[in-house]
Amino acid sequence: MIRKLLPVILALVGLGGGVGAGLFLRPPPSPEDLAAADHKAETAEGETAEEGGPEYVKMNNQFVVPVVDRGRVAAMVVLSLSLEVDAGSSEAVYQREPKLRDVFLQVLFDHANVGGFSGSFTDGSNLITLRTSLKEAAGTILGPAVRDVLITDIARQDS
Repeated sequence: MIRKLLPVILALVGLGGGVGAGLFLRPPPSPEDLAAADHKAETAEGETAEEGGPEYVKMNNQFVVPVVDRGRVAAMVVLSLSLEVDAGSSEAVYQREPKLRDVFLQVLFDHANVGGFSGSFTDGSNLITLRTSLKEAAGTILGPAVRDVLITDIARQDS
């Protein structure tokens, strides 16, 4: 019985020692960190933070888009998207995320069907066209709160 418990006990002691050493040896906070913490505390106490600055909301899951060529899946494109929205609008994004995902997928499928993910799919003009279409689609769901749609990650896996 002790033979089975000994590795677990040693692992817990090692983990505890590592956490303790990390807390003890961490560097002191920089002046910028202290200023940010003060600003956050003031905002939490009811004072207003700087208005008008954008918020960035990351969509929870990636988007997977098949690229069909001559009736078969030739590639899969995986994208991660974030939205730049007006301050205070992030909760609205999360509440409407299923609808946003639906319209984004429709835009992405349309983009794939016209060849947007073929060839040089990361070309600047291709991405501008895609971002513009995604922003217009997001605007139909969230209205003018959407400032931009950001493609934070994109990859294509050919079959």
